[in-house]
Amino acid sequence: MNATELKTELTDKIEAANDLGALDNIRVEALGKKGRVTELMKSLGKMSPEERKTEGVALNKMKDEVAAKIEARQKILKKSVMDARLKTEKMDMTLDIRPERKGSIHPITQTMDEMIAIFADMGFSIHDGPDIEDDFHNFTALNFPPNHPAREMHDTFYLPDVVGKEGDEAKRLLRTHTSTCQIRAMLEHGAPLRKIVMGRTYRSDYDITHTPMFHQLEGMVIDTQTNMGHLKGCLKTFCEKFFGVEDLPVRFRPSFFPFTEPSAEMDIGCSRSKGALKIGAGDDWLEILGCGMVHPNVLKAVGIDPDVYQGFAFGMGIERVAMLKYGIPDLRTFFEGDTRWNAHYGHDPLNKPNLATGS
Repeated sequence: MNATELKTELTDKIEAANDLGALDNIRVEALGKKGRVTELMKSLGKMSPEERKTEGVALNKMKDEVAAKIEARQKILKKSVMDARLKTEKMDMTLDIRPERKGSIHPITQTMDEMIAIFADMGFSIHDGPDIEDDFHNFTALNFPPNHPAREMHDTFYLPDVVGKEGDEAKRLLRTHTSTCQIRAMLEHGAPLRKIVMGRTYRSDYDITHTPMFHQLEGMVIDTQTNMGHLKGCLKTFCEKFFGVEDLPVRFRPSFFPFTEPSAEMDIGCSRSKGALKIGAGDDWLEILGCGMVHPNVLKAVGIDPDVYQGFAFGMGIERVAMLKYGIPDLRTFFEGDTRWNAHYGHDPLNKPNLATGS
């Protein structure tokens, strides 16, 4: 049997195959180690050079065509099998496939809900803003000088520049702090102002206490009479309610931030014994957040008169306070998506934070 006759016979068999098993048998019969096409190819060795040249081209072409027809038929049969399954198989999505397990609220979500409840009770409202920011909102309006280290590529995730309507290139970046939302809140609402902002922030860092993406909460009060005493009272009240410790010892250490003056780090009292950390009265201190009085240059940048208004601002990492409150040792586990971890550290979806009930 020559190549043309064999091709015709195999083509008829391939087109007649009505299931994947039959088609695979035809493939083995035609192209297997002892297949009919393979045996025909072996006969080339007995031919003269001239015959081998002509017959070899024809046989290789036939072999490729048979293989292509098998592949095309295979696709048709697989689609047919899938269509049949889709018509017959059904899944009731209303049923709980794991009734022995129930969902839980992620510690970050729970912590944010707790913070909202506490600050709402103190008269704060929430303001939001975009994750992708520009240089003005992220740095310039917050009194960062042009050569500040935070602007460097090794700290900040920059995006490709965008050409504006007037032809200038505007720098875009993933916000490095939620302070950008405070700038937007002041530009939108002016003064007086009492806002908290919370959300994702991004910095180029990764270890047991740092991740490239993390969550922050920041707050700001702008008024004519606001002073450092109000700042201390606000933050002490928050920490006592959040950690559930009455008369929590606190202290404020001088620090520096471009957007506040004076600036301070806030510490809360704690004790460390046998490797365990306990928040409250003790012989040690734990840094919890940064804060200060809003710098006059920041007020000027958003069109608020610093001779009339002043205010305070504060910020803290949400993962950090969640780790302290719930005893979570590694920051990276917040983002690994391990359902066992969330089952252990997660919270009851029906137990929403409520100051009236003390939860």
